[in-house]
Amino acid sequence: MKYSYKTEVRGYELDSYGHVNNAVYISYTEQARWEILRNAGLLNSFVDKDLLLVVTETNIRYMRELKLFDEIEIISTIKIEAPYLVFQHEILNLTDNTKAAKAEVKTLLIDKDRIPQDIPEELQSLIK
Repeated sequence: MKYSYKTEVRGYELDSYGHVNNAVYISYTEQARWEILRNAGLLNSFVDKDLLLVVTETNIRYMRELKLFDEIEIISTIKIEAPYLVFQHEILNLTDNTKAAKAEVKTLLIDKDRIPQDIPEELQSLIK
């Protein structure tokens, strides 16, 4: 299943060259993941089970710069590579119809004692 999150480049996200700082792209993917969890109702499920979703690895490829007020869309998919949930993101610049970046983010569910946990059934069914 594909998920979409739209936002706009804000002034404080720019570096001294006038384009989006490289670290901000990771923030965009992070917010897209939060939106997926919220919209799918999984955030409350994780809280109820005392689970946390933590990032274990991020690989990002920068393809085009983003500039102030560019409208962007992050298209995300999720796959299971047990015990990991892997989020694949494409950051699209809607202003000029280009792909700005793509990223793969590997995450893991842990409990309050920081012990890795299996992926809950409700999440597995959402992804399949």
